[in-house]
Parts: sequence; C-alpha cells; structure tokens
Amino acid sequence: MNYRHAYHAGNFADCFKHALLVALLDSLSRKLAPYFVLDTHAGAGGYDLEAEEARRTDEATPGIRRLLQRPSPILGRYLGLVEQLGLYPGSPALIRAVLRGNDHLTCCELHPEDAANLRRRFHRDAHVEVHERSGWEALGALLPPRERRGLVFIDPPFEERDEFSMLTDGLRRGHARFSHGIFAGWYPVKKMAAVREFHGGLVSSGIPDIVSIELHLRETTNPERLNGCGLIVINPPYQFESQAQSIANAVLDGLGDNEIGAGATVIRLADE
Repeated sequence: MNYRHAYHAGNFADCFKHALLVALLDSLSRKLAPYFVLDTHAGAGGYDLEAEEARRTDEATPGIRRLLQRPSPILGRYLGLVEQLGLYPGSPALIRAVLRGNDHLTCCELHPEDAANLRRRFHRDAHVEVHERSGWEALGALLPPRERRGLVFIDPPFEERDEFSMLTDGLRRGHARFSHGIFAGWYPVKKMAAVREFHGGLVSSGIPDIVSIELHLRETTNPERLNGCGLIVINPPYQFESQAQSIANAVLDGLGDNEIGAGATVIRLADE
C-alpha cells in the first residue's frame, strides 16, 4: 500500500518488462478470437516524468530516455507506443493501446489514489474494468475469463519479504484456474540465491511450459541494489523465446552501461 510507482516510472525494469509485455500482446492479436488481459498490480496507468516524484529519483534518464535516444528496430513497436501515448505509459495504457474491438482488460490496484487515477483514465471505456482490490485475490476471483484465452500480467512491488512466495503461489493458483492462459510475472534480481529458490519453487509446482527471461545490469554482489530483473512466462507463444532474447539484448544494448556481469538470458525452467 505504500509503494508508488511514480518514483520509478520509465526505469530499466519498466523498459524490459513492458517491451516483453507488448510482444506477448501482439502474439495474442495474431488470432482473430477475442482475448482477455488481467493486470493484477496496475498502478496509476501513466506517469509524468517531469513530475516531482520522477525527478527526485531520475530513474527514467538511464532508462526510457536513453532507449528513445538510441532507438533499436527490435524495440520499435514498444518505443512507438511510448511516444504515441505521451507521458510514460504504465502497463494498463500499453495494454489498452494494443487491444482490438472485442478484447477486454481488467485492472486491479489496491492503492486508492492510483485506483482513482485508473478510473478517470478509463471512464466510460467499455473495454476496461477497474477494480480497487488485491491483485493476489483477483487471481482466484476473476479467472477463468469468458474469452477463454488471454494474458495475466503480474507486476508486484516486492515490498514484502515473502513476495517471491506470493508470486509463486499466485502463479500456481492462477494457472490452476486458467491453465491454457499466458502468465507473465515480474521479479527483481538482487540476490541470486533468492532467484534460484524462486525458480526451484516453480519447477516443483509441476506447472509445465515455463521460461525465465532475465536482464542483469551488473554482478549481483550488492543485495541492496536492483542489479537486474526477470520475467517468468508460463505458456509462452510460439517462437517467443528467441524473440524475448532479442528484446532483452536490445534493451541491454540501448542502456549502454556495459558493467561487469551485465547480460541477458532466456532459460527454460519447465518443458511443455
């Protein structure tokens, strides 16, 4: 409840996960049948990078601003949406921009002010529902969707000590209700031991067809820093693994820091 993404909007983690999110949405759009998206931790929907909160941390300067100055064709779809939408678009704005006529988005946000911002943004939009509720609870309450196909995007703030366990449990519960849906869950990389334990828990869960995409800015020698981040994808679309590797590489190249230990990887954790 204390987390406000306005202080971190447009940072390297946003660029990484949102570029991959757009690729996943585009894969769903290749088929004519309508699809559903559940954004469990939606935030405010859009962020002014000139506002006091963003200027205080200035995380967008080595993030989205740098990528826009060094545009990569591989990131063209994502960067084009960022420029088209104005401000820095959060996941709800990016998702809404990709939706077609019969597709639908449900956003969940527990923070009252951010939920109110979402309601104003999507006022009278028949394609979007906004719920002021826990995204973790929504994984049980709002799945499966009537469209029978879609994406669940889980982007928790990782303020709690047990949030890796919460993410594992959320993925397991969501998958049990919507086993053929695509699930994408973001996580921070601070200590590799915590990441390995998280991956091990997912493997032990018995969920099939899981890949992990990670971007590392540096060696994970300082657990107090955000050294990188990852995205777990369950039921990745056809050829998504090679696409994800290209996107992660392009984000890393565009950031241009080249510290020791920097890199991007795609790892298959569980077979289909």
